[in-house]
Amino acid sequence: MNIAFYAPLKPPDHETPSGDRRMARLLLAALKAAGHAPRIASRLRSYDGAGDAARQAEIRAAASHEAAVLAAGYKTLPADQRPAAWLTYHLYYKAPDWIGPAVCEALQIPYLVAEASVSSKRAAGPWADGEAACVSAIRRAGAVLSLNDDDDEAILPLLEGPGRLLSLKPFLDPAPYRNERAFQGAAPCRLLAVAMMRQGDKLASYTALANALGRLAARDWHLTLVGDGPARASVEALFGGFAEGRVRFAGEQPEDRLPAFYGEADLYVWPAVNEAYGMALLEAQASGLAVVAGRGRGVPGIVRHGETGLLVAGGDAGGDDFAEALGRLIDDGRLRARLGAAAADAVAADHGLKGAAATLTEALAVAAS
Repeated sequence: MNIAFYAPLKPPDHETPSGDRRMARLLLAALKAAGHAPRIASRLRSYDGAGDAARQAEIRAAASHEAAVLAAGYKTLPADQRPAAWLTYHLYYKAPDWIGPAVCEALQIPYLVAEASVSSKRAAGPWADGEAACVSAIRRAGAVLSLNDDDDEAILPLLEGPGRLLSLKPFLDPAPYRNERAFQGAAPCRLLAVAMMRQGDKLASYTALANALGRLAARDWHLTLVGDGPARASVEALFGGFAEGRVRFAGEQPEDRLPAFYGEADLYVWPAVNEAYGMALLEAQASGLAVVAGRGRGVPGIVRHGETGLLVAGGDAGGDDFAEALGRLIDDGRLRARLGAAAADAVAADHGLKGAAATLTEALAVAAS
């Protein structure tokens, strides 16, 4: 099936890496694995982070023009070359989809959404138009794929019935991350975190991690941080008080280099402040790493507390409980190994491309019904 694909927040081939870009690419890979032919329909970014009404009006006008051009162009194609369905990835009030519903209406094809959120708090205020567009798009959708069940309660009333909301577990191709990990009992314990360095939740997570490690300064550990961004100087300042050589800044790394970093580590650590789920948490577990993370939003859906890692209440992500969980796994190499082996098995069984491909095919059938 030919499928038009759109990611209004960030297209899959955007130059800046992020978990959002990663999942967009994985959705394309899963569609191909299921035998479909997805193509990026548009690269227009609808994101407005400032609540600028004039900017939003410009984006909406550009999107309306793009939708008209796309619909007209598709109609000139032979029937077997037109998209038979449209899939939009990641809708929310700052990055609504102004294009997909209009094209689907013009072509009379099913409209699907993967990962969406709505909030009554945004029905008024600087992003009211974006919120209204998300609500309208979800109402138009024949199927919505939920990657984080935190959003389900608000989305269900907008759909024709509960059967149009399908759970899609966050997923990846585990093959590049497979690692025959030997038991690592020797010190220091090699800690790893992989995340962009930007203001907001990411910097809050780095702050929480630095606070927790400050409580564990007497333990024998070494931390590698993979990532870069506009908050790099702030992150460096957070970890500047540790002894020289304890914290390594590896900078931004290409996607194909990440498995090597996971393979060299003993433990993955990330407070995950307000994370939807966290692709790096999934990648780490696929490599056989135990995880210490904050128990926020969708994280418990991919990290099983006591089975594949240790989770700490989000409010204490940088406090005593997080430090205690982290210290426990720094000290206990055998527990790390047991949790890490279970993590690799869990990702392979429940978070792989094959399962995602099957769910996407099911969603396409639901949307067409």
